Amino acid sequence: MKILVTGGAGYIGSHVVKALGEQGHDLLVYDNLSTGHDWAILYGKLVKGELADSGCLDEAFSTFQPEAVLHFAASIQVEESVREPLRYYRNNVSNSLNLLDAMARHGVRNLIYSSTAAVYGIPDRMPADESMPLNPINPYGASKVMMETVLRDIASAGDFRYIALRYFNVAGADAQTRIGQAYTDATHLITRALKTANGEFPKLSIFGTGYPTADGTCIRDYIHVDDLADAHIRALNYLMETGKTEIMNCGYGHGFSVKEVVSIAKKVTGIDFLVEETDRRAGDPPELVADSTKLRRLTGWQPRHDDLEFIIQTAWDWELKYSSQLKANK
Repeated sequence: MKILVTGGAGYIGSHVVKALGEQGHDLLVYDNLSTGHDWAILYGKLVKGELADSGCLDEAFSTFQPEAVLHFAASIQVEESVREPLRYYRNNVSNSLNLLDAMARHGVRNLIYSSTAAVYGIPDRMPADESMPLNPINPYGASKVMMETVLRDIASAGDFRYIALRYFNVAGADAQTRIGQAYTDATHLITRALKTANGEFPKLSIFGTGYPTADGTCIRDYIHVDDLADAHIRALNYLMETGKTEIMNCGYGHGFSVKEVVSIAKKVTGIDFLVEETDRRAGDPPELVADSTKLRRLTGWQPRHDDLEFIIQTAWDWELKYSSQLKANK
C-alpha cells in the first residue's frame, strides 16, 4: 500500500514507519525535521516540508498518490502548550486542516490520526474508555479534541473515513537500538530519568507528591512504542478492510506512579540518581489509564511488551547509544 506519513521522522512516527516498511509498504515521509531526524527514517523516502505549505503538500500528493495518510506531525508537550497555546492551535489544528484540504483535493479518503489520552482531562473513572466525556485541561488536549470534532464532521458529510488512536504514555525504543527518542529537551518522565542517570541532568524533578494516589504521585499507563506501532498497522488494516470510522484507546490498562517509574529506572541503570520533589505542573491529571478493549476486539491487537522494566531497558540501551554518538560527533 502507498502510505504518506506526516511526522514520520519523529519518535513515534519513525517507529511506525519502521513497522510499515518491514511489511513491505511503499512509504513517503513528510516532515519539517523540527523535532524529527532524517536518520530515523529506516524505510521510504523523505520530503522535507511544512504542513502550512499547501504547494509542497500538493506536490507530494500528486507525485506519490497515496492511498492513506498517517498523521503524526503535532506539538505534544503538555506544559509547553500551557505556556504557548497559540503555537499548539496553529500546528495541531490549522496545519492539520491544511493536510485534510490536501487529502480532499487529491481524493485521499483514509486517515489514521494520532490523538491522545489528554482529551479526557481528569476522567470520572479508571480505566478510561472511548465513551467518556472529553474535558481537556490543557491546550494540547483541547487542540486534539478540536481535530477529532473536525474529523467526525468531515466523515459525516462525505466520502472520508478515519481512525483516531488515543495514545496514553508512549515509551521505550527499538530493541535493536536503531531509533528512539532523540528530543533536544526531553520532558517525558522515562527519558528524563534516563538522561539524569546518564549525567545529562543534575537531578530529576518529581512534579507534585500530593495527588490522590497511593504514593501521592501521578499514575500513567506506559505503552511500548513498538506495541503502539503494531496498533497503527492493525488500525490501518481494519480501516481499509471495513471502511469504518472508529476511535480507539492505545494502552495496557494499568498504570505506574512516578515514584514507581523512578525506582525501576534506577534498577535498570544501576544508578541512584538524584531526585527532587517539587510543585505540580499545570495541566497534569492525577491518573490516566487506558481501557483498550475496543482496540483489541476490533483489530486483534495484543501487546507484546507489557513490561515496564523491558520498556525502560530498551529506552536505556538507546539512550546510551545515542548519547555516545552525539559525543563522538562533537
